[in-house]
Amino acid sequence: MGLGDALRRIRSVADYQFGKGVGVKLFPEKVEIVFSKRTGRIRYVYLDDERLATLRPTNGLLSLSITGAKRIVENMDSIKYLVNVKDDVAQFIAKGGDVFAKHIIEAHEAIHPRDEVIVVDENGEVLAVGRAILSGEEMKAFKHGVAVKVRHGRMEES
Repeated sequence: MGLGDALRRIRSVADYQFGKGVGVKLFPEKVEIVFSKRTGRIRYVYLDDERLATLRPTNGLLSLSITGAKRIVENMDSIKYLVNVKDDVAQFIAKGGDVFAKHIIEAHEAIHPRDEVIVVDENGEVLAVGRAILSGEEMKAFKHGVAVKVRHGRMEES
């Protein structure tokens, strides 16, 4: 697969997964695409030596890094897979803590369980990325339980 084809592919996956137009905003022309040595498939996407996303071999979808999530939030007017949380739990989530339903202010109705989501504070600052446990509607309705299993927090120690 040539680099042009690979860029087109990851942009298509981003558009499918996060909404039309996200692919071009998330992955500019100068991204570096790393292929798996074993399978030859697309594995990681970097920009200026920072990982933006990983293409998961299990389902063919993207797993965002904090840098990738920030690019989406900063460059898109509306974002489907966004979860807004109260500022009083922002530090906990930024350090990698899971998001509980009772702390959610807003969650997009397009969110389904197992979707990749971006968690932001009341000011729209990216706190974390993770996997939805509940749908967007359930996140707003429920008052107990984990709503988002955080994979990476902004302030996590590497």
